Amino acid sequence: MKPTMLRRLPIAAGLCLFLLASVSAEENWTAFQNGGKVSNSPEPEIAFGLSEEIAWSCELTGYGQSSPVVWQGQVYVTSVSGANKETCHIAAFDVSNGEKRWQIDLANATPQESSNYVSKAAPSPAVDEDGLICFFEGGNLLALTHDGQQRWERDLVEEYGEIGSRHGLSASVEQDETSAYVWVERSEAPYVLAVKKSDGTNRWKVEGVGATSWSSPRLVPVEGGSHLVLSAIGSLIGLDPASGERLWTVSDVSGNSTPTPMPLGEGQFLIGATVGRGESDGGNAAASNGVVTISRDGDGWKSEYLWQAKRATSSFSSPIAHQGLAYFVNRTGVLYGLDLETGEERFAERLSGSSWATPLGIGDQLYVFGRDGKIDVVANRDGRPAVTAWDTLPADPEPPAEGAAESVTGSVLYAAALCDNLLLLRRGDRLFAAKVIQK
Repeated sequence: MKPTMLRRLPIAAGLCLFLLASVSAEENWTAFQNGGKVSNSPEPEIAFGLSEEIAWSCELTGYGQSSPVVWQGQVYVTSVSGANKETCHIAAFDVSNGEKRWQIDLANATPQESSNYVSKAAPSPAVDEDGLICFFEGGNLLALTHDGQQRWERDLVEEYGEIGSRHGLSASVEQDETSAYVWVERSEAPYVLAVKKSDGTNRWKVEGVGATSWSSPRLVPVEGGSHLVLSAIGSLIGLDPASGERLWTVSDVSGNSTPTPMPLGEGQFLIGATVGRGESDGGNAAASNGVVTISRDGDGWKSEYLWQAKRATSSFSSPIAHQGLAYFVNRTGVLYGLDLETGEERFAERLSGSSWATPLGIGDQLYVFGRDGKIDVVANRDGRPAVTAWDTLPADPEPPAEGAAESVTGSVLYAAALCDNLLLLRRGDRLFAAKVIQK
């Protein structure tokens, strides 16, 4: 493994303040979508909301589309900068006051022209008690301690060849106690890699799906362990996390390129799929949205739909389950609430706009993060959703140019993390914090 060119920046005195919240939340947010744990209902009968004022707005170096992750009072964010995305950045902030603790810069293993049509630091890192593991779409894979010291690093392009992918890679790092999982669904010879978190060496390397995907791998609990589930257009597959062996495949799926499978408990997960521009909801695309089950089949495994949606579809955000309902947000900003057990549609409600970040459930409410920077707070009262728009984030000083790709410009909120009683919001150029309050 050749050493990466790391450059440590001095600690910056950020212009950041932090507010405490009055709702209990998880202390750590360890990976993309917190490993699928995006529903938090400590006291579901109590109504929560967002403060009318944003706590702080910190500018980040460069631009990024990854989710922040948090471990015991420290939040980590990745980004890239330069005309050819030649520099990758990893920064750590103090959750108690927003102060930047350290930042690492490293050379991108595969510089590529920075455009509105290719991902920019889209893969989210994963963090645990030993530190964090970061993956960049250029092929950099590395592990750092919590104080920013390098533990190990690899150049996947040097080892396995060029990473060529339509619109770049977005698959975030998935992890269990001992392994990190990296999915390189490139145009030619795609692969999935399991590495030891302790030293970065391979546990196994197997073929990828062989289809377009910007989804992330997800560990789903099953009888006796878990399966690593991958979603790419046309199929869902389950791998054995111990060996990489392919255990089952669900075919005849369409539009499932971006939403990540969402665990529902042992042997079940939600899956989302979208339709193309100008197409109506329904048909095969809607039927690809629903609950999928994993069960024993003799000496092997099988997977099939428990139920399929009739007209609910997704956009780039993943569906989530919260308080007995499955929620899907489609391309035009319509929120569908379906009975989690049967798939029966309970309501369809138009929101402020489309959503790119996966929603979060907090108490008796659902928080939907819009691509225009707005947040819709949805209270589901007796099956009748009440929507309140929260529009406190400052506008992007550089609005998207006419015809620009909406995925990487403007005020898009790419991810949100709930931790230490705060809602952290990730825009491409900034990190925000908002206080969750009891209403």
